[in-house]
Amino acid sequence: MLGRTYDDQVCSIARALEILGERWTLLIVRDALLGLRRFDDFQHSLGVARNVLTDRLKRLVDAGILQRVPYQQRPQRFDYQLTDLGRELAVPLVGLMRWGDRHLAGPAGPPRLTHHRSCGNALHATLYCNTCNQPVAVTDMDVLPGPGRAG
Repeated sequence: MLGRTYDDQVCSIARALEILGERWTLLIVRDALLGLRRFDDFQHSLGVARNVLTDRLKRLVDAGILQRVPYQQRPQRFDYQLTDLGRELAVPLVGLMRWGDRHLAGPAGPPRLTHHRSCGNALHATLYCNTCNQPVAVTDMDVLPGPGRAG
């Protein structure tokens, strides 16, 4: 059984959960991907307690997912902007959103749609082979031990 932390887990998913495994954290990243940048905007969007939001934003900054950028000197105030590391989270978040759309959306359908700005077509997060240049089904995927696996 996993404890409150995953320090002893030799697993990239467990390590990612150390940073992202709390629901407010993923919702903050979602909102940042939607363009929110200021503390009050996150707080208004999420309805989360200010102390919880402060803690989650600090953790995301410490992890290099967000950066604090000053936008006002007196009083000093900051924007929270996604770093390259944070923007990479668009892929798993779109995948999670699409899964939720397929299995959990209400009768009216998905609450948000993702489209490619250049051509207007829907976006999908899929497994993709760089060599074959083709999507890969989960049934055609192998998960093998990597160089970082102990033992």
